[in-house]
Amino acid sequence: MLGHRFLTHIPDNLSPFDKLFEIFKQLITYTSGDVQEALSWLTELDKEYNLTTPEYGMGDFIQDLKDKGYLKEEQPDSGSFAITGKMEQTIREGALDRIFGKLKRGSKGNHKTKFSGSGDESSGDVRPYQFGDSLEQISMLESFRNAQINHGIGSFKMTEDDLEVQEQEHKTQTSTVLMIDISHSMILYGEDRITPAKNVAMALAELIKRKYPKDTLDIIVFGNDAWQIELKDLPYLQVGPYHTNTVAGLELAMDLLRRRKNANKQIFMITDGKPSCLKENGQYYMNSFGLDRRIVNKCLHVAQAARRVKIPITTFMIADDPYLQSFVDEFTQANQGKAFYTSLKGLGDFLFEDFEKGRKRRVR
Repeated sequence: MLGHRFLTHIPDNLSPFDKLFEIFKQLITYTSGDVQEALSWLTELDKEYNLTTPEYGMGDFIQDLKDKGYLKEEQPDSGSFAITGKMEQTIREGALDRIFGKLKRGSKGNHKTKFSGSGDESSGDVRPYQFGDSLEQISMLESFRNAQINHGIGSFKMTEDDLEVQEQEHKTQTSTVLMIDISHSMILYGEDRITPAKNVAMALAELIKRKYPKDTLDIIVFGNDAWQIELKDLPYLQVGPYHTNTVAGLELAMDLLRRRKNANKQIFMITDGKPSCLKENGQYYMNSFGLDRRIVNKCLHVAQAARRVKIPITTFMIADDPYLQSFVDEFTQANQGKAFYTSLKGLGDFLFEDFEKGRKRRVR
């Protein structure tokens, strides 16, 4: 039910503006940036759930949106509004908080790896001093403790064997490409799958911006073809009357990652359907019925090519048809990547977990 969908996580102690604003941010994503449609939905929700008060009406809310810099009139006195860059940023932040939870802004924003060595952040572990270790790494507390144990307090002395050093963890930079399926099946049968996919993409982008500012994120959408979009375009993303050209999306992702100089590279793909389209020699080959081996084999070929250059592909399949799982299993094996079969509700949690885990490795 629409009202339940947008009101579920709205705290009761918010001001009238903040309560309406929380719902409005979700509606803007749901309506692909259509302010008039979002306000119309909000008005209907207000009639059913009494969101406004006699002291604070919908007109007050719209005026506050304008005064606070979230809305702008497309033409003076036209009554037609568009969201601003500030609103786009706020939507991304809201998606991050809803999906990934509140994160503290880091000062450097890099990722730790499981490899220890001379880095710039303490791992919390200590080990015996080895020739070549930096003196800055010596843990004086542990070293003094060892000296007292080994030589006693009465004739205190410290030898090289007493020294302990603080392990340092390397930090990495990672280039990520996020692929979003915008084929018609993402809204087929009345089930909205594109809105959660957009929310995840916006949350991931905001996560990288806040916590890992040295990382790169490229966003691709794919239907009959594949093309790159900007971060600011995410709220406006719409499903089209498209088939699913997974190969085009993967080839574009690989092309983008070839240009990145980072050692760590990865692809996340959010989709709800099998590949059903190829474009060869300027001509489309399409088949929506079953798994077409001509299309599937081309997907497997690209997956293997990514594996050879150490680019893992993590697939998030938001459908549970057995034959789709069979394809994803085959695809994942070809790439030696990961796959998750997840409900729409859990999509963000899975993506966050794998993104965080993916940071803890380094290509040597």
